[in-house]
Amino acid sequence: MVGVEKECLRVANNGTLSTLGHPAELGAALTHPSITTDFSEALLEIVTPPFTDMADTLECLSQNQSAVYAGLPEGEFLWATSMPCGLALDSDIPIGRYGKSNIGRMKNVYRRGLGLRYGRRMQTIAGVHYNYSYPDSFWALMAKIDKKPEASRDYISQQYFALVRNILRFGWLVPYLFGSSPAVCGSFFGSSCPPERMQKLGKNTLYEPFATSLRMGDIGYQNNREESGRVDADYNSLDGYVGFLQRAITSPSARYDDLGLLDADGEYQQLNTNVLQIENEYYSSIRPKQIARANEMPSIALAQRGVKYVELRSLDVNAYDPLGVNDEQLRFVESFMLFCMLCESPPITVEEQKEITANLLAVAHRGRDPDLHLSRSGQQVPLRQWGSEILDVVGEMCDLLDTEGQPKLYCNSLSQQLAKLYDPEKTPSGRMLSELRENDEDFYDFGRRKSLEHRDWFASNPVSDSLQQNFAETVAESLAKQQQIEQGDNQSFEEFLQQYFSQLDRPSSV
Repeated sequence: MVGVEKECLRVANNGTLSTLGHPAELGAALTHPSITTDFSEALLEIVTPPFTDMADTLECLSQNQSAVYAGLPEGEFLWATSMPCGLALDSDIPIGRYGKSNIGRMKNVYRRGLGLRYGRRMQTIAGVHYNYSYPDSFWALMAKIDKKPEASRDYISQQYFALVRNILRFGWLVPYLFGSSPAVCGSFFGSSCPPERMQKLGKNTLYEPFATSLRMGDIGYQNNREESGRVDADYNSLDGYVGFLQRAITSPSARYDDLGLLDADGEYQQLNTNVLQIENEYYSSIRPKQIARANEMPSIALAQRGVKYVELRSLDVNAYDPLGVNDEQLRFVESFMLFCMLCESPPITVEEQKEITANLLAVAHRGRDPDLHLSRSGQQVPLRQWGSEILDVVGEMCDLLDTEGQPKLYCNSLSQQLAKLYDPEKTPSGRMLSELRENDEDFYDFGRRKSLEHRDWFASNPVSDSLQQNFAETVAESLAKQQQIEQGDNQSFEEFLQQYFSQLDRPSSV
């Protein structure tokens, strides 16, 4: 099953970040099933349910984005790249608002905390999340191969964690192949000095010559500001992962305590002053997930019901496709995930975790450097050599996934990735930098040009009247549901938070 979550910024006609609230025409961000917001009122998150057919996933994403365009304020459009443009003061970036209910207020305070801890600019970076799960028939076959009596919940969770570990080991390949953020607008840094390694291009563009995905690099979202250094999860077991998250949520942080739980007006500006406010604050390129029930903590859902699916978070928004992602990418990721599932996956040691972190950062900042070597089991290996070894085995997965007598969609996608591996200029990041130079464009000009092309594409591919009516009904239902939640609140916000976090005190949580 494949689902997609696409983040994208709403921008004003001049390409600067929209300062308007989430449009009422798009429904309530708190309760709409497919159109919500991430950090900012201007950062939309467009969600599809999971589908067995990838074509249905992309069609749903297309329809949802068409519905968004129909509801945007006049003159606004969706920004086509992961990295934002036209940012003014940090305080001018509007934080997501979700109404006056306790759960809505909690979402807003959590985002206030993110802005306080990491800065609001970093939170405006957009990405595409790929949600994937295997059917029961797959797990039954896997259990039989492994000589297990059944595909139990614990067995399935163990296998998903094996997949996650290998995605971490080999996941540097994703930003190399699909990274689309080698450059940023100068406004991204505000009054701060950009890293010295960055070079200037045009009037107001900063870039790194061999970068693939600065979004995944050290100017992107990182949990590295806690005084103890990097915060790294335990992916070797479900209990270890859940335990890590719950310790981080309950462990005090001197740095965040100094920032204060309340602002000068006595309003909450963080949910707490611990290492993590909630589980979602921990950033990783992949997350094992379970569907949480109403007001249930994600770690509790995982502990009690195991892993339901995985969420790959390392895809940049594809600036070269109106949807922000395409069939070629999704089919490769599926075959890559199958490779990671079937490949041996030993526990990750402290030393290997350091290699994983270093490799991902190296590819994000220097992935197209022909001389780049990565670290594998303490040995330096050329990126191209390691990538070729991986893609050779992924090719076998493509043969399994392609349907006999039908077009070789998975193998065709693999061929395109092989071309990128041997010619870095064919990667999206290579293409983008070439266009900036050839067109004498700044990143802003490139982003606005592609954004307007995508807007025109959606204008020429509108949804049917019946689908538009369905969207309107969903909008009305979401507004009514938010009102119902607000009217049903019967406790103070402080009591609500105390009850929410008290889930961690229950013995059954681990």
